Amino acid sequence: QVQLVESGGGWVQAGGSLRLSCAASAPTFSSYAMGWFRQAPGKEREFVAVIRRTAMNTYYAEYGESVKGRFTISRDNAKNTVSLQMNTLKPEDTAVYYCAKAHSEGRRWLGDYWGQGTQVTVSS
Repeated sequence: QVQLVESGGGWVQAGGSLRLSCAASAPTFSSYAMGWFRQAPGKEREFVAVIRRTAMNTYYAEYGESVKGRFTISRDNAKNTVSLQMNTLKPEDTAVYYCAKAHSEGRRWLGDYWGQGTQVTVSS
């Protein structure tokens, strides 16, 4: 069983920054791919970023096209946390952001376990 708790959402003006954090209760956290997804009102849940362990035992990050160059995902395996640094925020980034233990299906990333979500609102 994996439990995830997000924190760090809030309100920010366009161009500003926010940092989201996710604390995981998971026995083998370091082996998991961990991701962030978001869902805006009336839209489907969208992949934002994932950080996964490679065969070389390093970590590799992938990003959705809409956030590349602005968002950075990171993890601290000693603390069982994953973070999302969001810079140069835009009003279209407004959504509920979810932390997830993730897996890939083909070229898609999907969530296995989800946090409760944290609201991010970007005003213009």
